[in-house]
Amino acid sequence: MPRPTLRGRRTALAVSTLALAGLLCAARPADAAPRTGFTPGALVVSRLHYVGTPGMLAPGQVLPTGATAIADGSFAQVWDNVTVDGNFGVTAPISLDQLDAAGTTVASVEAPTGRPGPSSRGHDVLTGSFSSKSEGALNLSTDGSRLTVMGYVAAPNTLDASNGNTPGVIDPTNPDAQSVYRGIGEVNAKGQFFVTQTNAYSGDNGRAAIYDAATGLYYAAGNSNNGEGTSVPGTIYGTGAQLVTPARESEAEQTVGQPTPLGGFSVLQLPGVKKADKLGKDTNFGAVAVHNGVVYYTKGSGSNGVDTVYFVDTTGSACPNGAGVPVPGAPAPTAARQYNAATGEIAPNMCILKGFPTALAKSVATPEVGGPENTTAFGAMWFANDTTLYVADAGNGDDTYSNGVYTGAAAQTLAGIQKWSLVNGTWTYDYTLQNGLGLGRPYSVAGLPAGTNAATGLPWQPAVDGVRNITGKVNADGSVSLYGVTSTVGGVTDPGANPNKVVTVTDQLGATTQPGGQTYRVLRSAAAGDVYRGTAFAPSR
Repeated sequence: MPRPTLRGRRTALAVSTLALAGLLCAARPADAAPRTGFTPGALVVSRLHYVGTPGMLAPGQVLPTGATAIADGSFAQVWDNVTVDGNFGVTAPISLDQLDAAGTTVASVEAPTGRPGPSSRGHDVLTGSFSSKSEGALNLSTDGSRLTVMGYVAAPNTLDASNGNTPGVIDPTNPDAQSVYRGIGEVNAKGQFFVTQTNAYSGDNGRAAIYDAATGLYYAAGNSNNGEGTSVPGTIYGTGAQLVTPARESEAEQTVGQPTPLGGFSVLQLPGVKKADKLGKDTNFGAVAVHNGVVYYTKGSGSNGVDTVYFVDTTGSACPNGAGVPVPGAPAPTAARQYNAATGEIAPNMCILKGFPTALAKSVATPEVGGPENTTAFGAMWFANDTTLYVADAGNGDDTYSNGVYTGAAAQTLAGIQKWSLVNGTWTYDYTLQNGLGLGRPYSVAGLPAGTNAATGLPWQPAVDGVRNITGKVNADGSVSLYGVTSTVGGVTDPGANPNKVVTVTDQLGATTQPGGQTYRVLRSAAAGDVYRGTAFAPSR
């Protein structure tokens, strides 16, 4: 989530010191791999590495929200501060690691951290928020020429960047009053980074972006509004589905305009729904994809809206009752969607992909989609072809622990990678790939403390809760290779800071009932202080 900048001369000095520490402690490539470009088509994962130090914070120090810190900057105790400050976070360097088939890091490209160098322009900077688990997705552009990842235009070790305002959209009710641009980082096959700043997602986090070669635009997903009011139009206008024009100037030379939403959705589009949800929260999107010129989004968190799969309908005719399928040949969105000053909403032009869940997030009592718990925490999606869609489910976040197992996580039937097929105009749930994930079963991580975390009463060792971001490829023999990063429960006080895993599993493209034998294999396990966030294939040109 987003956060602010400490104020006052004393604060400015502290932040400068932290930034310098972050630059000196550059993100370490996991296998001491050289900084270089990518091998076309190779698997790439995004990774954050915590570079904070014990002296970065002291118990009793006032945090940006006014809360008082209860722990110093040591990993993993630093995250105990979330018990007094729900907005607590620390920015960390982003590394894009190329893995071989055995999971070994063979190359690594670091996002700019403020130092001039061959991979970035001038003093550009782009960091991620440790421990915002919904961030850091990687997407390969529609023409295969570049990867994109979202972050913050803030030095490493900046506190609470992810709940702060953006400079052009200031919400006076936001308890985190600092201003930090969100940034879309673009990297080519040579490992060169370009960062485009945006005022979107003020008060919260940008999560994913993809470059569409046909329109020359970025399509982005995220959330906004960390305050109580909605009087500043940009807090709503800057949420959900956004389009951003790529910048080629350095960050210092960019002129950053107001957010430009490409679409909106309201639960009032659904039959029988009489009451609108909290303004701007219907579109708390977590992932974005483009397939056949259509822009798709998923929602899998928050208590408003519908946790499901959406698409942008530029024709106005695809889904009169809030759900449908795209009209073939419909143009992609290229202009900002109208903001309705009377209602405070973005004019709806998005709808649920027909067959996916339509139950409101706040009333998911009736089982859907083939699982008893009906908690679809959708993450990234990947189209294997026009009629086969894989969707990541990050799990329910239930950290109930008993007899050595996180029982809530272990009991899930939808967490993992779900497979859906288009049948007679309706998307149909086939099955969920789970075998080998070890849902709810703690695993050891070197460098984490032993025993139980006194702040939570739970063991320090984490467990897999589901899969958040995925990519895949269709093989010549009709099989599908899927790659993803896991979500976690337990362990560290803030679950998003738990070291997680990069996993892979093989499926049969044509299967609509689970054929059996598919078992996840762990490609890479994060060390203490590292988290993996996204997966994609390297640019091919």
